[in-house]
Amino acid sequence: MTDNGNRLAANGNYINGNGHNKQYETVNGRIIVTEFANGAVAGHESQLDTVAEDMQAKLESPELLHQFELDFEPVDIDAAAQSITGLLHAIGEDPNREGLQDTPLRVAKAYQELVSGYTTDPKALINNAVFDVEYDDMVIVTDIEYYSLCEHHMLPFMGHAHVAYIPGKKVVGLSKIPRIVDMFSRRLQVQERLTRQIAEFINEVLEPKAVAVVMGGQHMCSMIRGVKKHDSGMTTSAMLGEFKTDRELRNEFMMHIQRSSKQ
Repeated sequence: MTDNGNRLAANGNYINGNGHNKQYETVNGRIIVTEFANGAVAGHESQLDTVAEDMQAKLESPELLHQFELDFEPVDIDAAAQSITGLLHAIGEDPNREGLQDTPLRVAKAYQELVSGYTTDPKALINNAVFDVEYDDMVIVTDIEYYSLCEHHMLPFMGHAHVAYIPGKKVVGLSKIPRIVDMFSRRLQVQERLTRQIAEFINEVLEPKAVAVVMGGQHMCSMIRGVKKHDSGMTTSAMLGEFKTDRELRNEFMMHIQRSSKQ
């Protein structure tokens, strides 16, 4: 992969910076970083073994699994199906009629998928895609679709997440950021906690200089029941490190989000 300038936008757009070029190649378990600046070429190698071992140990630790609620038991399909049968009885339906005979099992299996974030293996999710590279500018992933369940009414809410971080010494594979968003959205949630958990997990795993997460969401619990406001939306944000203390940096991140939304 190649990044041009000092801003790399993960939505496929490259943001111009100071004209530097960096090229990354993996050769025999090593990442080779070659930098081109004003016609000069400088290369260096970084052994990934120590980084990978430390990362695996962290992602397997009971402390991390408990901190981010990743240590739940798998969904009990039989118990869930029985609960749905009871719900059908409670609302006056006949679970034995033709259209509902298989509904309890279908719903149970659907919830197994919808709350799969509780049992996601973070080590398998990251899959050694953390690299020790010299890149100290903003990495941005915009317009990540997500779907979650409101924990108050167990109705869906959905929207887009925008994530940025400024690496310390490590960067993560591009596809992992959306997978992290999925890991925390596929469970019973409130949007405020969801936003914070994504930011804190990235901060814990990558140890960056800064993390920013902004999420917009539309909530079925306020659209199809209660206040019934179809066009209302909610925006939440979490800023860690330099994003929390540096207003100019925050403004730059927000500018990139606005630019992405106009494309």
